[in-house]
Amino acid sequence: MSSETSLPLLAIAAAATVTYALRLGGLLLSDRLPKTGRFKQFMDALPGTILLSLIMPAALSAGLWGWIATICTALCSLRTGNIFLSMLVGVVIVALSRNYGL
Repeated sequence: MSSETSLPLLAIAAAATVTYALRLGGLLLSDRLPKTGRFKQFMDALPGTILLSLIMPAALSAGLWGWIATICTALCSLRTGNIFLSMLVGVVIVALSRNYGL
């Protein structure tokens, strides 16, 4: 195997090793974390803040229709609790707005 083909494979293997080591570390540490108090409140809020940090830049850059799609997705999720349906609503709104040049 030449160095041209082995270097990407080595990078992929290293990335996979680090990823699974982080996951395993999280599982092993989870029993030692506090189950009450401020730390638990922080950890409970973390998934929502990460989700917002991923959604907000895209919504801001997409303009008005991005905001409309984001709001409709959030409302659908709150009303139905169905994540797939909520994502579908947002994607359809953005696709229609882009297709019709809105």
